[in-house]
Amino acid sequence: MMTSAQHSILVVDDNPNNLAVLSDFLGEMGFEILVARDGESALQKVNYALPDLILLDVMMPGIDGFETCRQLQSQPHTSEIPVIFMTALSESHDKVKGLSLGAVDYITKPFQQEEVLARVQLHLKLHTLKRLLTDQNHQLKQEVETRKTAEAALQKLNQELENRVAERTQELSKALEDLKQTQLRMVQGEKLAALGQLVTGIAHEVNNPINFIAGNISHASTYVQDLLELLAAYQQAFPEGTPAIQAKSTEIDIDFLQADLLAVIRSMKLGADRILEIVKSLCRFSHSQEETKSVDIHTGIDSTLMILNSRLKAQPHRPRIEVIKNYGELPLVDCYPGQLNQVFMNLLANAIDALEAGIEPGKPSQASPQIHITTAVAAENQIVIKIADTGPGMTAAVQQQVFQPFFTTKPMGKGTGLGLSISHQVITEAHNGVLKCHSSPGQGTEFLIQIPSTQA
Repeated sequence: MMTSAQHSILVVDDNPNNLAVLSDFLGEMGFEILVARDGESALQKVNYALPDLILLDVMMPGIDGFETCRQLQSQPHTSEIPVIFMTALSESHDKVKGLSLGAVDYITKPFQQEEVLARVQLHLKLHTLKRLLTDQNHQLKQEVETRKTAEAALQKLNQELENRVAERTQELSKALEDLKQTQLRMVQGEKLAALGQLVTGIAHEVNNPINFIAGNISHASTYVQDLLELLAAYQQAFPEGTPAIQAKSTEIDIDFLQADLLAVIRSMKLGADRILEIVKSLCRFSHSQEETKSVDIHTGIDSTLMILNSRLKAQPHRPRIEVIKNYGELPLVDCYPGQLNQVFMNLLANAIDALEAGIEPGKPSQASPQIHITTAVAAENQIVIKIADTGPGMTAAVQQQVFQPFFTTKPMGKGTGLGLSISHQVITEAHNGVLKCHSSPGQGTEFLIQIPSTQA
């Protein structure tokens, strides 16, 4: 049962007996009770003590409940307070009028205490959930603005670094080949240092809001489960319902909604946990290494495909991207799971981008776009993972630069040129392995990962 602590309820009724009964009963339930004998008094009270919910009589001297509700809804500071009408009126047009004015429910007099408590608790819980979702949306908007600012700064820094590299390369071309190679390595080191600083900053900015979201998803899941259980109880108690309820249930496909809602929340939880894992991996990549773990590589690939599932679905400009898995018998692999999953994310996302870029607008696709994922044991203590697409491929000149920091063939704002550079460092330095790219124009692209199954 929902706790009543710290929830205040304003009861508005011109009948002293009704006020006394409701005040005593709800007070015993732990609610803080405010009372008013008419609409004018109620409007005055909410100006200095905002309640969490209002029980409002319809028939009162002075301004009636309908007008009181209308004035409450017209004020920004009171418009979000749930209003439940208490009335002996049974005509449907009266109820429709009240609901159209902003009320959330009706309680018919004479009322049952259990019904009053159930409706009060339901609408307080809905109001609390609504405020929680509003706060989360505000937090998400702030995160989007922060990400936009970070991306703009990253693009500016990218351009500045490219200009500096171009100028320095021009100067080195006048010197001996040995000196030119030395200077190029210095530039590369400078880029990697800037990369570490950027990754650390971005990870820090993302970590706080995603922790907030991940922490609240479990609460939201509990609230939704409670609401579904309450709905099931109503369905069991009133299986036929009213014609309006039956029509609405059919319109929203209530059975599908009940079955799918918790699955949606579980997917949100999985996505939030994956973002947290990626943020942690970025922090470890920029600072210190995590301990290796023995994991199932296929599990990491499958979880990455789950996160990218929405991008694999059919789009207006292209058919669904088919993923073909050719999994071999692999042992458990000693690795840094978070970093390795980040590599899978980068390579699969790039494959999807390449397939989309290879589709010409207005022309039907000749074949279904595909991504092939192959795993196998290459040799003693070595495993191979291949991720290949049927996209347009790339030239030899592009292949020579794909692992360079900040190099990208995507339009401005579509990519940062960091994904493959980070992936290369994760595979070669953190896992003592090899990351290669095989491609040619019109023949698609394949990335090959080879790492030892056990790390020294």
